[in-house]
Amino acid sequence: MIQPKDLILDALNHKKTKQVPWVPFAGVHAGTLAGYDATEVLTDGDKLFASLMEVNKLYRPCGQPVVFDLQLEAEILGCQLLWTKDGPPSVSSHPLEDNPAVPCRCTLPTADDGRLPMILDVMRRMKTAVGETTALYGLICGPFTLASHLRGNDIFMDMFDDEDFVHSLLDYCVDVGKRMTELYTDAGMDIIAVVDPLVSQVSAAHFEEFLSKPFNMLFDYIRERDRLSSFFVCGDATRNIEVMCKTNPDSVFVDENVNIVEAKVITDRYNIALGGNIPLTSIMLHGTQQDNMKYVVDMLDGLTDIDNFIVAPGCDMPFAVPVENTVAVSQAVWQTDKVREMLKNYVSIQDDIDVELPDYNMLSKPLLEVFTLDSATCAACTYMMGAANAAKEFYGDTIDVVEYKYTIKENIARCKKMGIKHLPSLYLNGQLKFSSLIPRREELEAAIDEAIASTASKG
Repeated sequence: MIQPKDLILDALNHKKTKQVPWVPFAGVHAGTLAGYDATEVLTDGDKLFASLMEVNKLYRPCGQPVVFDLQLEAEILGCQLLWTKDGPPSVSSHPLEDNPAVPCRCTLPTADDGRLPMILDVMRRMKTAVGETTALYGLICGPFTLASHLRGNDIFMDMFDDEDFVHSLLDYCVDVGKRMTELYTDAGMDIIAVVDPLVSQVSAAHFEEFLSKPFNMLFDYIRERDRLSSFFVCGDATRNIEVMCKTNPDSVFVDENVNIVEAKVITDRYNIALGGNIPLTSIMLHGTQQDNMKYVVDMLDGLTDIDNFIVAPGCDMPFAVPVENTVAVSQAVWQTDKVREMLKNYVSIQDDIDVELPDYNMLSKPLLEVFTLDSATCAACTYMMGAANAAKEFYGDTIDVVEYKYTIKENIARCKKMGIKHLPSLYLNGQLKFSSLIPRREELEAAIDEAIASTASKG
């Protein structure tokens, strides 16, 4: 009898599969199934284990992550974290912000550092409990996002002003990734996922200049450890799918910003499995059970074939996703034909939410609007919002800054009315300035200076 685990392993080994596998990226969301908040799940091993077992029982996964926390390594390396009860923590300080010096290799994480003793223990317990039927994912923070955690938003300026420092810092972050890979494979993880949401915030040219070698090194090392790999990126990574494939991962996972059909044409060309990309908020968080089932069925029907494909949420699932919605996804995966027939006459009901946009022509001062998934939980959104906050600190009361989080229904309607296609995006006086590309300080300040001059001329 074929096990769910076999399906995911076959997909990652590029074998033909009669049934598409599925992986619920239930990070802190797992806690909702056992009655625990996000902080409890990420700091208490017994609560984490109980939550993961509920994920395994209710969602019938082929594979599942043990923990989804891209701040784990950063915390060990000296970053301060801001904790919340309904999402993973976010980085609030950057050790290299005022001192761009690459850390010593003696600072690489060990099994005794930070929360690693708890997490490694839970990994071993999960391996014993479900390892025969479920492929277990060990998620590590990718080198570029980790470098950003350590350096802060200045990493984007460094890519122009101090290339040698960026290369050296990324080399260090690769060593951190190798160490985490070693610890996680020793703890029994079947698949190592390198999760680097900030990859979507750089151009393909910058990727090839700074990131191709680091990712190649990481995926080669994972292969040396006799494990399978995933390259996980959030945001609009469309322009980088091909250069990501060239780093030789076994699979690539993308979110709703990427056209899954077009992406699969590229990943198939490189014989790399593709995973994704159920929308996290509009479908999983705010949709109905039928919406979730229909999205999965329509996605599968849109593909030429299901070989080399894995159904998954677009990224780490929001904490408050209704349990029944994820169960619906599982049902659509395991009983696709039955669900397709059941939904043949279903039409999604759209919320009629009216939002009022600012009168951009009558603003008394420049307005920066940052549209994010949630800057408290999405790394790319954190740094886009960080750029806006830095501008606010510099310009003070001469500009206004507001964040619109896509996790709020009203803001979904606002995004639709504005015609926003990708998150995170930054608008200035109602005009799109930066979409899935975090601006350098001088770029943003130049745009704001122009807006200030234009506002003054109107006055």
